[in-house]
Amino acid sequence: MLPSQIHDRLEEIFRVFLPQHGMAVREEQLSLSHAMLDALFQNRIALCDAGVGIGKTYAYLIACILWQNASVNPQPIVISTSSVALQQAIVQEYLPFLSQVFVENKLLSRPVRATIRKGKERFVCDQRLGIRLHAIRDKKKNAEQKKALFSLRTTVDLDTVPELSGFDRRQVRVPKYCPRSCPRQNLCRYHCYLAKSWDADILICNHNYLLADAIHRTQGLPPLLRDFGVLVVDEAHKLPEAAIQMYGKAFSMEDAHDLCTLLVEDSCSYTALQLQGQFDHLFATLKKQEADRERIPFQLTPERKRALCSILSMCTRLKKRDTVSRWFVHRLEQAEQILHLFYDGNQRYILFVRYDKEGVPTLCAASRKIPTELGQALWERKLPMLLTSGTLLAGNRFDRTRQVMGLWEKECVSTFSAASPFPYEQNCLLYLPDCAIKFQMSSEQEAAYLAGQIVRLVRACWGHTLVLFTSYALMGTVSRQIKDLLPFPLLTVWRNSQEIVRQFKDMRNAVLFAAGSCWEGVDFPGDMVSSLILVRLPFPISDPLSEAEREQYASLQEYIQAVILPEMQKKLRQGFGRAIRTETDTCVISVLDYRAVPGGRYHQAMMDALPTMPVTQSIQDVEAFIREKKSPEYFTAERNASRSDDLPAGQA
Repeated sequence: MLPSQIHDRLEEIFRVFLPQHGMAVREEQLSLSHAMLDALFQNRIALCDAGVGIGKTYAYLIACILWQNASVNPQPIVISTSSVALQQAIVQEYLPFLSQVFVENKLLSRPVRATIRKGKERFVCDQRLGIRLHAIRDKKKNAEQKKALFSLRTTVDLDTVPELSGFDRRQVRVPKYCPRSCPRQNLCRYHCYLAKSWDADILICNHNYLLADAIHRTQGLPPLLRDFGVLVVDEAHKLPEAAIQMYGKAFSMEDAHDLCTLLVEDSCSYTALQLQGQFDHLFATLKKQEADRERIPFQLTPERKRALCSILSMCTRLKKRDTVSRWFVHRLEQAEQILHLFYDGNQRYILFVRYDKEGVPTLCAASRKIPTELGQALWERKLPMLLTSGTLLAGNRFDRTRQVMGLWEKECVSTFSAASPFPYEQNCLLYLPDCAIKFQMSSEQEAAYLAGQIVRLVRACWGHTLVLFTSYALMGTVSRQIKDLLPFPLLTVWRNSQEIVRQFKDMRNAVLFAAGSCWEGVDFPGDMVSSLILVRLPFPISDPLSEAEREQYASLQEYIQAVILPEMQKKLRQGFGRAIRTETDTCVISVLDYRAVPGGRYHQAMMDALPTMPVTQSIQDVEAFIREKKSPEYFTAERNASRSDDLPAGQA
């Protein structure tokens, strides 16, 4: 079939076949799918920004299936995402539905075959499972955890058993390197899973797995994925972060523990204890000092230098021992190379310490050439590629995305923007306070001002409020000031958010204080969030990676315009996306940062990032908007009496 005929078929699918199954026709979605199909036929790399509610997943799946079905020698399609939830939704919801539509209308002769490809550490090693089950056979263990372990005899995917403890998961997962002498190699369920996935039409993986496959190919190692004809990168804004991990080097406490475990297996228990002690001392010197920073520059203090020197000296002695295995020596040399980067202060890498949610440190060395690495790994493969996300645009431009992706000078790149179909002008109101005060950030004056604004907005909107902070410290300060003043329940999300978010969704009209990961990827449809408060404009927090990028610009102002403002605008769009999740949602969006108000330094940059909607500086307008848009049931929940003298000092 000619490309024009395929485009006609795409029109028929969206305008006839999908509506027969209850889906509405969205012109923006249809235009997006046409643009993607054009990129496939023209062998281009398409950057596709898709607003909230577009339905970009259906857009690229339909375009890719049509293209694959029209190919003379069809090859698999690879879809890379950043979240397991989206991967599972594609396999369990999107593709079964589309397969039904395509088969019913004789567009395909059989359903689409798809499989999820994940890192081997997410699967069960039968040999290790047998050892672990034998070890707990006669021991007391939590019944739920024991049941979870035994359930692994019938499932190979560890992600399907969330009740499994972290310790058990580490004990039974497939190791990084499978020994060739494994007695169960021919019966291994993991290898059977790999063989079965080889015949799939669509391979779905995360960004790290995609890049791992690219690294294998460039190093002449066996690829992790079959040769494919199309690459779709969904949630593409997270690809550079994955590249930082994959093209860098890291050494964690778990890596140290694994080394010591190998020593024990080589019958060197006393030496293992000595080495573990050295590692414990090193990681103790890395104890987190700054609560809100997940990355801090690595400083080679005298204490850290002594700890590294002791470990490296011990590594040298251990490699000379005849009693240790070649496998241990190989792993030891890998660790030694990474630790030397920090001991020598290697300038080819950005050296920093990364902290997880519990504050556990990991030594990290990031490549200074991520855009170049991405270009060599992906864009030079001469394949049609679709990169899509809701935040590829920044200030109506793709410049920042092209820069961080390594696509700045690529002539084969096309761009397309599909605006959200949601009626923001009717369903949203943007509140910017009439603020003549310019206060010092993180001061008591700022906290009191924010507390007063939040209390007024919560009362005006009758709860149903999500307050997004850019700082956990400021969130804690404001929370303490108003916890007894709000007429509705107040929940605060710290590091572990899922349970608190679930509680908030179960309540009718609560207030949720959140930061960090809650800026994206969390849905609050309906009246759940009818007031979204963004406490500050979400400028990126300075970290070692941004400081290294700053060095590439001649002036601070040039760096702010090229990097800081686009990154803020992308994050602002992510936060705004928490407010409106369906066509019928209505919400007040409030930005309390004095730099964002009319006349403020970043007012125009903020307005360029948000869709067009009415703007007010009056709390009375906020209350009137809520009264007009919400049904009577919205206001039926009881609330505490509110009095103006309840506000924080100076805010009544």
